[in-house]
Amino acid sequence: MLATEAQIVTTVTPAAVRDYDAAAPKPDTTRTAVFGLGCFWGPEASFGALNGVVRTAVGYAGGTRRAPTYHDLGGHAEVLRVAYDPSTIEYRTLLVHALEAHDLTRPQPGNSQYRRLVLLDSDRQATVLEAVIADRGLDRERVTARVERLDRFHLAEPYHQKYGLRGKRWVTDLFDTVGYDDDQFRRSAAAAKLHAHVAGHDVDASFLDAESRRG
Repeated sequence: MLATEAQIVTTVTPAAVRDYDAAAPKPDTTRTAVFGLGCFWGPEASFGALNGVVRTAVGYAGGTRRAPTYHDLGGHAEVLRVAYDPSTIEYRTLLVHALEAHDLTRPQPGNSQYRRLVLLDSDRQATVLEAVIADRGLDRERVTARVERLDRFHLAEPYHQKYGLRGKRWVTDLFDTVGYDDDQFRRSAAAAKLHAHVAGHDVDASFLDAESRRG
């Protein structure tokens, strides 16, 4: 059973958050993957729960506007970017998670803001995608998600990042005590795991002690 918020408040300390973030793999040792999976709030939490996913961020991609905003997307879709440790989790595992949790074979939604995308940043990712499709016995035509080369990822506004933690006073107090601004909160590995945990996902993270994880 997941811990209640009251239990998390008493077990997650500013020092534990600082230590977890300090020990997390640095950006130059991680790789990134970008997916459009409908509204980006839920997928950010579900991917953040995966072992090996270090940091998460939500944003916009796939459109034409050079500086999209939530209220002026210019053809972009809501997307999720995950930074992952390739020594712990493979790009293939992230793709399978996307296929299983978000069914990339369903018809596209009418609102293009929520369209499903697999945004590739290399030939290696393209090769892995084709292998996953083949291994799962899918015809390429059955995958209705659009597959595109990633041109640019545009960060969404701060209030969208780790949305499930926004508006919770104990969270803002915790990260204020740590001394994080909005950008540091977005880039926090601890925030990514805490976001997933509060959303109801099973998370293995050292700063969530045994009592907090068990409830």
